[in-house]
Amino acid sequence: MSFHYLQCAVKETLRLHPPDPLLILHESMEGCSVGEYFIPPKTRLFVNLWAIGRDESLWEDAHQFNPERFIGINKDVRGYDFDFTPFGAGRRGCPGISMGLSICEFALAQLVHYFDWTVEGEVDMAEEFGITVTRKHPLFACPKWRLTSEYPS
Repeated sequence: MSFHYLQCAVKETLRLHPPDPLLILHESMEGCSVGEYFIPPKTRLFVNLWAIGRDESLWEDAHQFNPERFIGINKDVRGYDFDFTPFGAGRRGCPGISMGLSICEFALAQLVHYFDWTVEGEVDMAEEFGITVTRKHPLFACPKWRLTSEYPS
């Protein structure tokens, strides 16, 4: 069974709202140039995933939620594409990527399948920044059981 659009929606959510907006501290092993800047060896670096996910030079309409942008392209969350690395890359990448993604996709599929959802009040996507990014204002979503006894579960 394929949940292609659901997977695209999860990727788009991770692009706009990475769970860890600043990857853990990295240190350059050798000197290199990034754009017009020279990074000397042994420099401590933070990678700002939040800014990369909203970079207009990398993403068309970068501030819009658009899961369709992932249809037909092979962007992987495992760190192969450096413009989309919500879980980091290389040796410092998150070891729980596969488990986290499969649980997230399965849980979301179950919630969409079994419930109709309504939202109380306005949806405010403002964020609070810290070690992780959280919602500034809570979202009140009300589930209503959708399936009846005539449908198999």
